[in-house]
Amino acid sequence: MQLTTQTDYALRTLMYLASRSGRAKVAEVADLFGISSHHVAKVVNLLSRYGYIRSVRGLGGGIELAKKANEIPLGEVVERFEGNMHLLDCINTENVCAIQSFCKLKGVLAEAERVQLDYLNSVTLADVAPTPRQLNRIGQ
Repeated sequence: MQLTTQTDYALRTLMYLASRSGRAKVAEVADLFGISSHHVAKVVNLLSRYGYIRSVRGLGGGIELAKKANEIPLGEVVERFEGNMHLLDCINTENVCAIQSFCKLKGVLAEAERVQLDYLNSVTLADVAPTPRQLNRIGQ
């Protein structure tokens, strides 16, 4: 499985917010990672809709985590942004393959998906957030 760019940006944004105190600006996130502010803004909109971040308007506004970093499982974020994470269509859809009724591969791949998601859900944003010092080094 390869994550989409949108999921990548969402995870980076969450990691950035988890590593600092206070609010940040979309432009700060974009500048640090060398990505488009427009793309970060789209991701921030979804992160806000999913309840991971809070967006505050006006003077002194910005974006911040809406939950504690240790309350945000990575698997949940990945699943929300990726949607269908099945390795093959046959895992969740019937009649897509001539051998589906007796194929043992389907069960193997379904188990692989389960193990992957279980692992990702055992890791929280707090486990992967960089330290402020690490972020400062790349921002220079």
